[in-house]
Amino acid sequence: MQDIPKSHPRYESLVLRERIAAAVRDGIAHETGLIAHGRGEAFDYLLGETSIPEARAAEEVAVAALLLAENPVLSVNGNVAALAADSCVALAKALPASLEVNLFHRTEQRAEKIAQVLKSHGAFGVFGVHPTAHIPGLASDRGLCEQNGIFSADVVLVPLEDGDRCEALRRMGKTVIAIDLNPLSRTAKTASITIVDNVVRALPAMTQSIPKLRRLPRSALEKSVGGWENQKNLAKVMAFLSKRLNALYV
Repeated sequence: MQDIPKSHPRYESLVLRERIAAAVRDGIAHETGLIAHGRGEAFDYLLGETSIPEARAAEEVAVAALLLAENPVLSVNGNVAALAADSCVALAKALPASLEVNLFHRTEQRAEKIAQVLKSHGAFGVFGVHPTAHIPGLASDRGLCEQNGIFSADVVLVPLEDGDRCEALRRMGKTVIAIDLNPLSRTAKTASITIVDNVVRALPAMTQSIPKLRRLPRSALEKSVGGWENQKNLAKVMAFLSKRLNALYV
């Protein structure tokens, strides 16, 4: 990885870029992941590279849904492994939840590499290297999954997701939590709970909220999840973006 001086005004952003580039070279992320990361970075600029209140609200509801779940699963692709493998493992352990590798540009070798990255951060078992089931109506390799993992999960967290799989998982009756910096994406609009935030901020924030939410009665968690209006929260995000853009050069 390139030596980036910490005094650089874009230090954190450049570090994330280098992580993705290194992951592509190492066969963990696919080259198209560079495009996806750049698109997300652009939206993060628009947000001010901070977690806005609407993101924090969605993160807490998402954790409530995961705590209520019988079989929660965290889906991991190459970009997520490159940017936040440690945070994925920490969240999975704290809940607890299963981890599963899921890839659009899938090879068994890349799936195994991502599983090894997760294990190097402390994951004990990782689904998805040897899929045993298929998500109905999804023709791409995104449909490959494991029977005891995503296929039978009731709640699935899908950071940096493809919209078609999000739709397919919803058709299966699952609660789908998306982490997506683009509030206009099909994933953001289709998910049950959309967190418009950078995955490197969202996952640690979710883990930190677990002790507080775990102390609440189950009825309070159910009320939080049951009363969530995803489209309304996305509209608030869009209002924030519009207001911020209009104020930048006034």
